[in-house]
Amino acid sequence: MSEMEKQPAHPTFTRRSLVYATLATAVTLKPCLLHAQFGRFRQPPWRQPVASSETITVGGSRIQIDLAPGTLDLPHAAILRWITRAAQAVTTYYGRFPLPSDRILVQPSPGSGVFGGTTWGDVGGSPAFTRIHVGQNTTAAQLDDDWMMTHELIHTALPSLPDQNHWLEEGIAVYVEPIARAQAGQLQQTAVWHDIIRDMPQGQPQPGDQGLDQTHTWGRTYWGGAGFCLLADVELRKQTRNRFGLQQALRSIVAAGGNISKNWDILPTLQTADKATGTHVLTTLYKSMADKPVPIDFNSLWQQLGVTSTNGTVIYNPEAPLAAIREAIFTPIA
Repeated sequence: MSEMEKQPAHPTFTRRSLVYATLATAVTLKPCLLHAQFGRFRQPPWRQPVASSETITVGGSRIQIDLAPGTLDLPHAAILRWITRAAQAVTTYYGRFPLPSDRILVQPSPGSGVFGGTTWGDVGGSPAFTRIHVGQNTTAAQLDDDWMMTHELIHTALPSLPDQNHWLEEGIAVYVEPIARAQAGQLQQTAVWHDIIRDMPQGQPQPGDQGLDQTHTWGRTYWGGAGFCLLADVELRKQTRNRFGLQQALRSIVAAGGNISKNWDILPTLQTADKATGTHVLTTLYKSMADKPVPIDFNSLWQQLGVTSTNGTVIYNPEAPLAAIREAIFTPIA
């Protein structure tokens, strides 16, 4: 039996790739494709050589940070700070780090910037493993501006879902990442709204769309999933008079043991969240959007929330009907 075949059995082995800024498709690998993907390395990423290793503690969890062979212009302390900030943002949003332990492999690569982040669950003896590439000439300012590390760590806070529901895995990571960073004081709220208003329409259904479960394009997987999360967040807060939002719903999944090391179906996952908020928002919204195209009237939604972006300038309307909801989305839970 090969090393790959000795890995824990999963109905599907989901490769969560952070590609929404660089590729035009979502990537999902089944076990039979893993050999082809990792064949040139002769071993999977979690068994690749490690040049140095350090451990940090964030949110009550131990995170092992490995540096693969190679050189970086930045000192190791800058890498540790970058990952610590990302883990702190995730901890702020979820109330704790989603797993008791995690492992991250930083792969020095040619060039500058952060790219190629991928997170797996329950591999190599770790409940979660992330490999992420950092360019040799990356600067400290680029790490401070990076969103990919936070995005990847957010993936650890949701069970691995069937392939057809990959849009929810990516949609949550796209939607939560900037909010978590803003709540942690790492990003300005105005910058988040600017990007949301600009980018959310990329997830609208196009001709031939058959719903989120059946349409696996780049736009629908990433921004379609994020649009679902925004609608759910707003509707949860409307129905509960702002007592609960998507943040509390997602926390309840983690509290119930749902994380990337587990394989759950989508309906039990959403039902767990709905039970915590005393609503049926997530399951109802899923059933309405799973198998048919449902466009989102973003212009009306921005007006209701009281937020507009013109020529890069974000303006808030405190008198808007849902202005309190807009503010609550970014307010950290005490």
